[in-house]
Amino acid sequence: MTLTTRILPPLLAGSRAPRLIERNVMVYRRTWLVLVSGFFEPLFYLLGIGFGLGALIGTVPGPHGEPVPYGVFVAPGLLATSAMNGAIFESTFNVFFKLRYAKTYDAILSTPMGIGDVAAGEVGWSLIRGGLYSIGFLVVIVVLGLAQSPLAVLCVPAALLIGFAFAAVGMALTTWIRTWQDFDFIVVITLPLFLFSATFYPITAYPEPLRSIVEVTPLYQGVSLLRQLTTGVVDPSIVVNIVYLAVLGAIGLFVVARRLDKLLLK
Repeated sequence: MTLTTRILPPLLAGSRAPRLIERNVMVYRRTWLVLVSGFFEPLFYLLGIGFGLGALIGTVPGPHGEPVPYGVFVAPGLLATSAMNGAIFESTFNVFFKLRYAKTYDAILSTPMGIGDVAAGEVGWSLIRGGLYSIGFLVVIVVLGLAQSPLAVLCVPAALLIGFAFAAVGMALTTWIRTWQDFDFIVVITLPLFLFSATFYPITAYPEPLRSIVEVTPLYQGVSLLRQLTTGVVDPSIVVNIVYLAVLGAIGLFVVARRLDKLLLK
């Protein structure tokens, strides 16, 4: 059986991937607090910066230059960060432990499940974790009056798309990690994304060369997508945001399947 026939059908159909998601649900049912822990970091940033610092700043330019309250500006950026955090944590640290130490996937592959099922199942579970963070954070945004448009309801599927992109890429990177110390490289990637993806200030604050670099980063695409939905100021660039994240996730998922095939079926 060729590599392509082992990988592509499960990726396309995902027939047994839900079984792996069910397994993860059973594992976390007694440690569910771990699942919600990542929700609080962006919430604290929202309360401390969005309201505390926001009281001093007042308004900032919105998606099309229109003035919006600082809390309204920051909230979708932190929502995108929440989706990223949930997906990245699950698809990196936990997947690494299962892959390198617990040998969970070796046992799974002794069942009818294949490499594609493992890849789709783990990315799906990471997506669920990121989605839980995002839904909880969106509820907070709505309660605090930081969503200015009914389109904010679309932030849920949009946040899931962000989670999909980061989960797939995060798991792909994890397949190259050999020690726990290597996870410093993950932090080196995610921390600048968090700080510089127009999360706390408009992209126009950057000089042109740096602005062009930021605009092609995945978290910026997610922040731009969510900010348009929460403010109700939507333009054709939202299609670019959606396609970018979807393609990035698809590429990451394919790389995961290829790498797991090499690591587990060698």
